[in-house]
Amino acid sequence: MLQEQIPDLAKFVEPDRVRREVYTDAAIFDLEMQRIHEKVWIYCGHETQVPKVGDYYTVQIGRQPMIMVRGADGKIHVLYNRCPHRGNMIAGDRKGNTGEFFRCSYHAWQFHLDGKLKNIPMMEAGYKGTRYEKDKSDCNVKRAARVENYRGFVFASLANDGPTLKEFLGKAIVAFDDMCDRAPEGEVEIVPTCFRVIQHSNWKIFLENQLDALHPSVVHQSTGRAAHEVEKEIAKRTKKGEAPLSYHMLSAFATVTIDKWDSFQTINYPHGHCILTGYMGLRPRDPDTLAYDKVMIKAYGQKRFEEIVGVNIHHVLIYPGLSVQSPLQQLRAVRPLGVDRTLTEIWHFRLKGAPEPIYRRSLAYYNLVNSPSTLINADDLENFWKCHQGLSSDAGQWVSFARHMGRDLENDGVVETAPNCGTSEAPMRNQMKAWAEYMRG
Repeated sequence: MLQEQIPDLAKFVEPDRVRREVYTDAAIFDLEMQRIHEKVWIYCGHETQVPKVGDYYTVQIGRQPMIMVRGADGKIHVLYNRCPHRGNMIAGDRKGNTGEFFRCSYHAWQFHLDGKLKNIPMMEAGYKGTRYEKDKSDCNVKRAARVENYRGFVFASLANDGPTLKEFLGKAIVAFDDMCDRAPEGEVEIVPTCFRVIQHSNWKIFLENQLDALHPSVVHQSTGRAAHEVEKEIAKRTKKGEAPLSYHMLSAFATVTIDKWDSFQTINYPHGHCILTGYMGLRPRDPDTLAYDKVMIKAYGQKRFEEIVGVNIHHVLIYPGLSVQSPLQQLRAVRPLGVDRTLTEIWHFRLKGAPEPIYRRSLAYYNLVNSPSTLINADDLENFWKCHQGLSSDAGQWVSFARHMGRDLENDGVVETAPNCGTSEAPMRNQMKAWAEYMRG
């Protein structure tokens, strides 16, 4: 039926523009779930979310409710959150510890932590001779087809075949290497509580915004300007002439101009992944930073330390569902809920072995910029909603991605923006190219 409603998806995507239905058509959304989100590698969570046997965390992959759980063997399993008996969800809470097994709250079927059936009440009397016997696969909780863990970050694919996780990530794997390498112990641990935001807009609008280097100086100008005024006033009144670093986290949205953003670069990879280079933060020489540097040099040596802190990325987008800012120790996972509803989970990480002030500094950015209560996030959320409302109207049929088109530099499938073209819409073109390839099946 979907094929009849959408006869030729190729007509919806052109090199410099896409049809508005790509964002607003419910039938296209259903096909996206089937051909993209329920096939490719999707981020489930971090292994430190489930440190003990029986710890679990529920997650959505496409339209499928899933459970990430630490098994008795110490491995992390990803199961469909559905009892094979009558379809009841076997984990009703978002997270918790289920003990040594899962027990369905409807009819008390029990399952081992890897999904295999443990026990059915009245098994001999009620199920003998039926397909629901203990050794039958129909009695097990269905598992995700593939699960892989890279440096603590757990991904699952619901498709039996396809590239490995490392093949899928390609060069975008730097997002996790950069974050973990910045930890003196080479690992990160998750901060248990995340921000969860439901956006009343299509999931692709959020992803396109992440590497849109033009929008920060426009959308967040008022917040940045206000912070900059306070920053200057504090500097006048203090002996050192410096305001707390937290003010710079906001004022940068006004003081980093469009021309400055244009000096950055985006690198666009197969599968829709993209990197925005030119991290705009400061590298201060305050006592907290120097203490961190000392610990890092002890752990890695001077040469390796310089390589680690010299990695020049601001943002990595892993299509279709993850936005990572490794220098800030955070990521945003995208969970489409409907054609016009998108859940984003905003997670923060602690660098193992790093001094406490370094964690507090990154936590300040997490709260100031990416909390649902900040002006920065509110600016974006309003624009996402307004975009979706406008696209739902009959005012025009196309969405344009033409900025700096024709100036990209392509080599072996990798597209780099030309010098002084950092605000190019190449990342959006790259994402829609991948979208079209996935949707062709």
